[in-house]
Amino acid sequence: MKRKTLDLSLYLVLDPDLCGGPEGMVRTARLAAASGATVVQLRAPGWKKRQWLETAIALKAALRPFGVPLIVNDHVDVALAMDADGVHVGQEDLPPAEARRLIGPDKILGLSVSSAAHLAGVPDGVDYLGVGPVYPTGTKPDAAPVLGVAALAGRVASARLPVVAIGGIRGDNCAALFAAGARGVAVVSAICGQPDPAAATLALRGTIDEFLPSC
Repeated sequence: MKRKTLDLSLYLVLDPDLCGGPEGMVRTARLAAASGATVVQLRAPGWKKRQWLETAIALKAALRPFGVPLIVNDHVDVALAMDADGVHVGQEDLPPAEARRLIGPDKILGLSVSSAAHLAGVPDGVDYLGVGPVYPTGTKPDAAPVLGVAALAGRVASARLPVVAIGGIRGDNCAALFAAGARGVAVVSAICGQPDPAAATLALRGTIDEFLPSC
């Protein structure tokens, strides 16, 4: 997938606990991709590498018919081993310049930022920024302090890259994030663990399509 065609508007971050393990993650990803999710990220901090690899391979196969890219969180080796579409790294992970060197020029590279200092230190080679948490979140225990919408708008104004807002985002609170300049929203529990992930995705998609073109 060409980096220039990346649509960040509805970015699903899979959670193994909420989804009920690898099979649930693949099912959730497939339903979400069929219903309007535009990017899927595999994130499973407690897993061993083999489980990462096996699940990433299954996810890539599930997403292929929909043209939705698979991003692997942190583990560049796993991403390279199964030819993921890209990698997302945080401030404590492999430095983004090194990640870019390893994955080459064509794969997607995302970077998490929260503070103004993080934003000032973004190197060349990063394609998009994940900024947050915007709202309180229970799916990432080690998350940075909550930013709020006003601070997000400030980060967007200072960024030279597309921003994906993350943290506590649901259908009833995402419109303000597009008004603040975000190019997309990253969600976890708004889709993962929902009784009907397809319906949850469709509802989010409807809200995004209503507000994104006008912002």
